[in-house]
Amino acid sequence: MYQQAAWVITLLLSAFVIFIFLFVLMKSGRRVEYSKVQAKGYFLRSIWLVILLVGFSTASYYTLKDLPFERAEGKGAPLDVYVEAVQFGFEVSEEKLQVGDYVAFHVTSSDVNHGFGLYDENMNIVAQTQAMPEYTNTVYYQFEKPGTYTILCLEYCGVAHHVMSKEITVTK
Repeated sequence: MYQQAAWVITLLLSAFVIFIFLFVLMKSGRRVEYSKVQAKGYFLRSIWLVILLVGFSTASYYTLKDLPFERAEGKGAPLDVYVEAVQFGFEVSEEKLQVGDYVAFHVTSSDVNHGFGLYDENMNIVAQTQAMPEYTNTVYYQFEKPGTYTILCLEYCGVAHHVMSKEITVTK
């Protein structure tokens, strides 16, 4: 929903900017004495600047305030699962989880940058973050369906990148 709203807003604002450029281009051939128009032009530019700033700020607020990532608030203490990416696999502290488990995946890497992508059985991504050496990213996810979830590397990390995966089993 938010992606579609961002797309529509981007299209509308792009069309508006194109319209303004075309309007200026068509009027640029007319000779006008600038002393009469100058004050009016600066005033109109100031108004458009304020309108654009308010519009972009409002659009940014409404499309970015509720990112599609799980938050740690209001779900109780998460189950900590430690994930270390290493060429060409993942070491996971807990491979068997329960439906309803609220998990904090603490993701790091022991060698190069990797991606951490958690996919459900239909290969829909449900959580993702970066795995970086000497840094830990935390991503939260609550398992609502049983099944086999797959962790895949999302960043090319070497010749065997395509085999870098790990499965997590979620039971009732």
